[in-house]
Amino acid sequence: MIEEKEFVLRFALSAEFGDAEDADDDGYAWARRWEEQVKPSVVRAVFAELRGQPWFTARVRNRGASAEREIEIALELVRPAAARGGDA
Repeated sequence: MIEEKEFVLRFALSAEFGDAEDADDDGYAWARRWEEQVKPSVVRAVFAELRGQPWFTARVRNRGASAEREIEIALELVRPAAARGGDA
């Protein structure tokens, strides 16, 4: 039997430009900063925390979505062999 649970941490990004500003002049520079600087740091921090939890293994699972839009992290419970009915 497999038990599953899902948890979603979603970031909704936006940038507001005043009347005197032209969003086209920005060329999504704010979004590039997120992709290049912030997002990698957030993902590293999440994996650092998960690696500190000995009862789970964590890995990236790609289900066909672009990594720009979605990063899925699969966590699997680690149980001692004795609890699984195996040897040592």
